Amino acid sequence: MQIPIIQVGDVLLSPDIITEKFCCDLDACKGACCVEGDAGAPVSLDEIGEIEDILDAVWPQMSARAQAVVDRQGVAYSDPEGELVTSIVEGKDCVFTCHEGGVCLCLLEKAYREGRSKFCKPASCALYPIREKRISGGFIGLNYHKWSVCAPARKKGEELGLHVYEFLKGPLVRRFGQAWYDELLSVVDGLRKEGLI
Repeated sequence: MQIPIIQVGDVLLSPDIITEKFCCDLDACKGACCVEGDAGAPVSLDEIGEIEDILDAVWPQMSARAQAVVDRQGVAYSDPEGELVTSIVEGKDCVFTCHEGGVCLCLLEKAYREGRSKFCKPASCALYPIREKRISGGFIGLNYHKWSVCAPARKKGEELGLHVYEFLKGPLVRRFGQAWYDELLSVVDGLRKEGLI
């Protein structure tokens, strides 16, 4: 039996967010999601403003090439689909990447964790591998984005028995609130009782 689209409030979730297992494994993937792909991370106008406000906190750690890109086009640009995304260096690395011990990290998150900034990182990064999209009727759609660079995360998720929605509890609570997440857990529990998952 196929699991239907899951609705929690005004948010529609694809069933694989509930059924698939996932847990980032930086030791294995080396932070490839920050440097692979053909565009930066999706950002909102509000997030662009927040990044611009804390730019001084990360500027000294940014590479000279990244600084040059930001000087030229700002912290974000419109990709070919018209979406606002973080600026990237030479069609690849996000301008806010840094490398430590062979692993790619986010300078925005690093500054936040070190208490130098109140902005952690774009919601699209925190929620990955979930992608958020505004859809008709005022609804928000959440889809699971399955990407080859995240194969180690799927393997680790299987080993730990951790589902996508469980791994992303913190970012989902930050984005939609604890009450919303509690309702999601209730929906998942109901699906289990019906034998759908």
